[in-house]
Formats: sequence, C-alpha cells, structure tokens
Amino acid sequence: MSDAGDTLVRDGKAPDALRTIGEVAAALGIRQHVLRYWEEQFPMLKPLKRSGGRRYYRPEDIALVETIDRLVHKEGYTLKGAKGVLSGKGAKVALAATPVTISSEAPAIPLAPQPAEGGVPVEQLVAIRDRLAAALDA
Repeated sequence: MSDAGDTLVRDGKAPDALRTIGEVAAALGIRQHVLRYWEEQFPMLKPLKRSGGRRYYRPEDIALVETIDRLVHKEGYTLKGAKGVLSGKGAKVALAATPVTISSEAPAIPLAPQPAEGGVPVEQLVAIRDRLAAALDA
C-alpha cells in the first residue's frame, strides 16, 4: 500500500489529520454515498464517527478506500472478491473474482447434424443461438 496520506497531502492538512467524508470523496473522486456503502460492505473500513454521526477518516481508512477503489474499479473485482482479497482469503477468492468478459459474438464451433445429448437436434440449438445473437445485436 502507498503511504496513507499521499493522496490528500495537497489539501493543506497534515498527512495524519482526520478528514471528513466530503474531503475524502473529493480527493479520491468517489461519491460520498459509495463510501458509505463500502463501509457497510467492508467491515474493516470503520472511520471514526463523532456527534451527529459525522464521519472522520484516518490515514489508514483512506489507504483502505484507495485499495478498495483500485480492486473494484481498476482491477475489475466484485465487491465480494475485493472483500475476500482484503480479508486474506487468498487465491481461491481471487480466482473466483476474476473479471469476466462477455462477448456477443457466437463462437465458431463446427457442428455435426446429429442430436445433442438430451435428444435436441443440433439444428434447433444453432437456431436458438442465432436468435440470441441477433437479439444482442438489436
């Protein structure tokens, strides 16, 4: 991880100063409601809450938010996958959270005109695949 205060040093505060949710949101380019949602989803993200429920982020909270943002928005993890990585569940979760690319192009698989398992003729399956591909293009 980077030094916890690197991102926000330019705001005129000391690197170890507490920052409000608005300051963190502006500095990292993340909306405040997203930060509040991440607090619910990531139990390790717990900013200080003072009177009236006002949130104050410590440098380690900011570093964690930066890491979550990197995992979710740059590396393509789901929230569940990012939570697994951060909680140390290792490669099993990392593999499960690998981003999936969905293509609308039908795969070029040579098909023989014989019934598939289950008795459905391949021609019917090809027709269904073509209709689905056409619906995706529409």
